[in-house]
Amino acid sequence: MIIDFSEEAFKEGQVLLFDKPLEWTSFQLVNKVRWLIRKNCCIKKIKVGHAGTLDPLATGLLIICTGKFTKRIEEFQAQEKEYTGTITLGATTPSYDLETAIDQTFPLDGITKEDLLATAKTFVGEINQYPPVFSAVKKDGKRLYEYARQGKEVKINSRKITIHDLELTRIELPEVDFCVSCSKGTYIRSLAHDFGKAVDNGGHLTALRRTKIGPFDVQGALTIEEFEQKITAFHQ
Repeated sequence: MIIDFSEEAFKEGQVLLFDKPLEWTSFQLVNKVRWLIRKNCCIKKIKVGHAGTLDPLATGLLIICTGKFTKRIEEFQAQEKEYTGTITLGATTPSYDLETAIDQTFPLDGITKEDLLATAKTFVGEINQYPPVFSAVKKDGKRLYEYARQGKEVKINSRKITIHDLELTRIELPEVDFCVSCSKGTYIRSLAHDFGKAVDNGGHLTALRRTKIGPFDVQGALTIEEFEQKITAFHQ
């Protein structure tokens, strides 16, 4: 990825690829990038936005657009995405990941590698998926996680999403590693939860990394530390 660190280039618009660190929100990363541009370019205002949220417990590719390129955010959000991660079977959590504590456990007896591989194939194609109750999806003007944290139950509508490919890359129960390519709007936490149910068990997401968005690959991304070093050096 070639970046022009000049004030004019950031205002005209650039696409920046970042490898989001664990436990950072996407909003925090955008704020840090905006602050670094304003500080080093000595400007008061600059448009900066991201093209697709990553949960704090996920790492990987986050596209950040500056200046006039913020108008292209929806274009990037609509593109196919690829993730790698780990589903841990034998237990569920209300958030479908490690954000909340385990609420149910299940014995792993009888689950075979063949069962898991066959189940993975059933998810490929257009499917209906329910967003997690701990998500930012809005219902009657409030985020679902707001209802969940208050202990209120709400009816959630399913969404049609597309799983283009789902490959299981390592099976060492209770852990199952995967690589999935999917459409916009797919919740990988829900995929982990539904996969557990599909093998008559329980599952939750214990690791997640976004590796691709359309033609963009995390291998071409910068860490926030690398970006800070480069922009600081350019303006010295």
